[in-house]
Amino acid sequence: MMKRALWQGLVAGTAGVLAMTLGEKAEQRLSGRRDSHVPARTLERLTGMREYPGRQPVPVNLAMHVGQGALLGVLRSVMAHAGLRGPWSSAKFTVVRLTTDQILENATGVGAPPQTWPRRELVVDVLHKSVYAFAAGVVADALAAGSGPGPGQRHAAMLPGRHADVGPVPRRG
Repeated sequence: MMKRALWQGLVAGTAGVLAMTLGEKAEQRLSGRRDSHVPARTLERLTGMREYPGRQPVPVNLAMHVGQGALLGVLRSVMAHAGLRGPWSSAKFTVVRLTTDQILENATGVGAPPQTWPRRELVVDVLHKSVYAFAAGVVADALAAGSGPGPGQRHAAMLPGRHADVGPVPRRG
């Protein structure tokens, strides 16, 4: 399972980053909001790279933006293979994505806790990370479905009153 979860997660996470980036670019055209350079600053601090004042190098920004999203996709794929699929699981994964950003940004001193942000900025960030999480979830769930139901889904099918949320689950026994 882990080999499949690894490559499928990288695919799902990259798809999530693509969806999030397209949404961000559309939102920026409408709102006039500029690009964030927080991903580059965070990567520079994490790796000890030379830090640039003001606008950050685009390749560094992209490396963190895409790299973090692709790697986190592996976790979403593991969730899907375990049987944690569908919108409920993608909503849980949104919290993981937001939390990961905050840990890295705050631990490096690049970011500030979200409760200190202007509300509009917070809403925009949550929206974009939700797009990422749900897009990655759709891909991870579809790829994991090819392996059949996960252990959690099989367990749910054995217990009366449980709901199978991802299609038919064969009973064992």
